[in-house]
Amino acid sequence: MKIGIDLDGVVFDSEKEFRVYSELYDMIDLKQNSKRDNRELKFQNRFNWSQEEIQGFLKKYHKQIILESNFMPGAKRVLNLLKKDGHTLILITARGGLNKDMIKVTEERLKENNMDIFDKYYWATENKDEVCIKEHVDIMIDDFCEKCKSIANQKIKTIYLKDAPSYDLKENEYIKVLYNWGEIYRYINEIDMK
Repeated sequence: MKIGIDLDGVVFDSEKEFRVYSELYDMIDLKQNSKRDNRELKFQNRFNWSQEEIQGFLKKYHKQIILESNFMPGAKRVLNLLKKDGHTLILITARGGLNKDMIKVTEERLKENNMDIFDKYYWATENKDEVCIKEHVDIMIDDFCEKCKSIANQKIKTIYLKDAPSYDLKENEYIKVLYNWGEIYRYINEIDMK
């Protein structure tokens, strides 16, 4: 199978790091409490920040967050198992859209951890549906509710990896809500056996 894989909140636990740093930035750096909705995945939507405040946050913390975030529990092991099982792994991520330098930093981190196992890389990708269609992806793994819905609307099986406060998503034929990489491996094997 061809498996599309998001990076932040799926391979790397960077979403939680963003949550921590954005809370501290809002309270300590900006000396305010401008949180709008804690269920929002993207920090830009969770706080009522100006463009200048968003840029200030990224300038101060973005690289640090990318370097400090850990791999999601089980991600390395399961991705290597999927590769060994003969699946094609395609990285489809928005990372690099806010800061192109993060692509090189991420490539180096993946290589250092023997995780440069992806068959193709799509960086700075906002419209993941188009890539999934173009690449004939059989299943996409993402942690962003709206992206999952959009991809599933293209009749592509989608795993919504839910690991943080977010909006609920109703499962259907094309969307499956899972909570860890062990569940992901089991689900992919169940589909592969059909």
